[in-house]
Order: sequence, then structure tokens, then C-alpha cells
Amino acid sequence: MKTTASVYGLQNFTAKKLNNLMENSVMHTTNTRGIERRSPTTESTNDRGGIVVLLVDDRPIVAEAVKRLLKYETDIEFHYCQDGAQVIPLAEKIQPTVILLDLLMPDVDGLVLLRFLRAHESTREVPVVMLSTNDDPQKKAEAFSNGANDYLIKLPDRVELVARIRYHSDAYLNLLKRYEVELTRAYNQELERRVEERTRELTETLAHLQETQSQLIQSEKMSSLGQLVAGIAHEVNNPISFIAGNIEHTNEYVQNLLELLELYERHYPETPQEIRDFKEEIDLGFVRKDLEKIVDSMKMGTDRIREIVLNLRTFSRLDESDMKFVDIHEGIESTLLILQHRLKDSSIEIVKTYGDLPLVECYAGQLNQVFMNLLANAIDAVNSIEEGRSPQIEIETALNETDDRVTIRIRDNGVGIPEDVKNRIFDPFFTTKPVGEGTGLGLSIGYQIVTDKHQGSLECKSGPESGTEFTITIPIQQSKLSDLASYRAASTPKNSQVRKAIA
Repeated sequence: MKTTASVYGLQNFTAKKLNNLMENSVMHTTNTRGIERRSPTTESTNDRGGIVVLLVDDRPIVAEAVKRLLKYETDIEFHYCQDGAQVIPLAEKIQPTVILLDLLMPDVDGLVLLRFLRAHESTREVPVVMLSTNDDPQKKAEAFSNGANDYLIKLPDRVELVARIRYHSDAYLNLLKRYEVELTRAYNQELERRVEERTRELTETLAHLQETQSQLIQSEKMSSLGQLVAGIAHEVNNPISFIAGNIEHTNEYVQNLLELLELYERHYPETPQEIRDFKEEIDLGFVRKDLEKIVDSMKMGTDRIREIVLNLRTFSRLDESDMKFVDIHEGIESTLLILQHRLKDSSIEIVKTYGDLPLVECYAGQLNQVFMNLLANAIDAVNSIEEGRSPQIEIETALNETDDRVTIRIRDNGVGIPEDVKNRIFDPFFTTKPVGEGTGLGLSIGYQIVTDKHQGSLECKSGPESGTEFTITIPIQQSKLSDLASYRAASTPKNSQVRKAIA
């Protein structure tokens, strides 16, 4: 507070000095808040490109003196605030680059206002130059400790005042530029992060859509194939059942007729010449022997057709959409039957080494689909080998008792898969076949069936001219059975011995 005689003396001295400096100047107070502006254009906010000075002092005479000191500096915009309570609103409006703050004011202490400026977000970094008639080192120390950037005795020399205003303004503007650069950099980094995140989301969405599309296409394809196979099996089964049911009666009737013929020959050895000539013509002895063989061959043929129909139904599995315990070897055999025409046409040797497997809990129809894709690819691979080599496909199954899993290996002696292609064979829609001969979905769908549906693994090993081997590994059971050992004991082993056969 200005209560001492020395303070009043300094004030009177300063007032006289100001009167001499102003000469015949006119005060321009433009509003009730005590804000003085050089021109109407200063009502707009600072665009961060020029120097804006805000003087906070309780005496307009000081403001007019400072204004006159700066009047030749055309790049400096001057503002004046008489009321300390209006400093923040005005600062937010004009955005000063330097604040000249009176240390001693009647309504509010300059140091208190300084702390308030430093605490407020809009003025926290703005340079503050304290103005005072007191050259006391203690006051200077207090001012600097409270956040002042500079300290001047008023009224300072014009050159010194302008130099300090320019120095602090330039420093502040440079600081703002660094902030803007950092803010721009942070914004760009955040934008890049969001773009990368969005790109990753879109990529994942696209991959998911491709996966879904491939599943729908392959499901529809296999559903159509399954319905076709099941329909053929059903249509063939009806006449075959009719034929098979009548063969037994036919065999019985043939035997009866042959016995009747023997009775005639036994009781009537002397027959007319015409009958003897006909017996020689038809070679009755041969007919007797061959007729029995024909009936036996017909019976074997109908049994084979019924077995084929059963294998077709096993492959389609239309009535077994749920997970069940099935014989893996039956699925492989039914798949080989579907591909039999391609195997015979290419003279491909099939080597089967079947291990002693228990029944495996799986989606039988889907697993047969995997066998179909792998075997079809193996047939394509061995068909392209060079002359002089015998095309061969090996099928091996084994039980891994340590982790209760079964392993199915399908190996061919084809040309192998290049390394760059092998890394993409499980990608949806990737194929090396000509347009119209492959969709690129077989291995992708097979991988999903094995890994997602059966919690297993599908691996590929291949090398140039060394053939390709696909290994399927799936758990014996998918559901949580309390006693797997008891289940194995209860299940009927259909493959009690290791079977090695060459088809």
C-alpha cells in the first residue's frame, strides 16, 4: 500500500516528470474499463505475428507516457488496462506478447496480480515486465520469485523500453512457434496413429469379410456336393436293394432247375436226338458251371455297389451335422472312393499306412472335406511330375498317446511348392491354378476347419522336387469327458491292427 511519505514523494516526482514528457497530449480513454487503444484496428485479436503490449497501471498518465514512448514503433500494438480485474478478459481478447505490470496499485497488489497471471492458462507463458518507482533489491527479488521476466524503474528510457519489449516479445513468439510445431507434430502423430488404427481395423474387417465369403462359398459348394452325393446314393440304393434282394431267390431257383435237370438225366438217360443235339449246341456242362459263377459275380457286384453307396453317404454326412465320434479311416476311404476315377486315370499308387486309432470326436463331413482338398491337390501335384517317376501318394495315420491326439499325414512325390508360394497357401482366394480351375479356397477352408472347428493344426512341409507333406493333428475328443480311458475301453476298435495296403 502507498502509505508512506517517501512513496507519496516519489509519486509526486513521477507525476511532474510525466507532465513534462506529455506536453500537450490528449488522453484517449475509449471505454469504461480503462482500456486505451491506438486505433480501431486494435480491437481484433493478435494473429501471433506482431508485438502486442498490454500495460496494467492504475494511473492513465503513465499509460499516455508509455504510449508516447512507443508511438514511433509502428509494429508495436499498445493496449492499456487500468482495472486489474479486467486484465484476464482483455488478455484473452488481444493476446499480448508482453505485459507491463505496475508493482504498486491501490486496488490490488502487483505481486498478487502477477501470481494470478501466472496461474491462469491464457497468460501463464506471457512475459511480464514489472514497473516500479522502487529500486529496492528485495522487491526485485520478490518480483522474480513470483514469475516476473524483467524489472524496470519507471519511466524507463525509450530505447531501453523498446529493446526489452522486443526481446521478450520475440522470445515469447518463438516459444509459441515451438509450441505450435510440437502441437502440429503431436497432432500429426495422433492422426497417423488413428489412420494406422483405422487402416488396421479396415484390413481386419476386409480379411474377416473375405474369410466369411470363402466360408459361405465353400459351405455352399460342399452342401451342394453333399446333397448331390446323397441324392445319387439314395437313387442307386433303391434298385440295388431290389437286385440284391432277388439275387438270393435267383440263385435258389437256378439251383433247383439244375437239380431238376440232373433228375431228368438220371431217370431218362435215353433222350431224343433233338434234345441231345441241343445239349451239345449250348454246351450244357459249361452252362452249369458258369451259371453258378455268374450268380456269384452278380452277388459280389451288388455288394460292391452297396458298399459304394455306403461310402458316398459316409462322405456326405448330411445326417451328421453335429460333432460325433467317428472312424477317421472310414472318412479317408470314402474320400478315396469319390476320387477313384482320377486315381485310375493317372495310375497313381496309393500307399496307406493306418495306425490303431480310436474313434475321434469331430465334424465328420467337414473333416472329409479337408481330406478331399488335400488329396485332390496331391493328385494335381503328382500328375505334373516328369516321365520316368511313378506318381505316388502316401496316407499315414498315427495315435499320439502323450497328448491324446491323432495325426493324419498326406504325402506326395510331386514337384513341391516354392517357398514364396508356401507362405500364402492358406490365404483365402490364393491359387496358382489357371483361371477357372481353382478358387483358392480349399486350403484356406481346410485350415479353418482343422484349427478353428477342431482345435488342431494343419502344417505343410515341402521343397523343390522333394514333394509335399500335409500333417493334420486333432484331439481325440473335443468335449470334456470325465474319463477318457473308460471311453476308449468302451469304444469298439474297428482298426485293431496296423493295415498297410496299396490301392
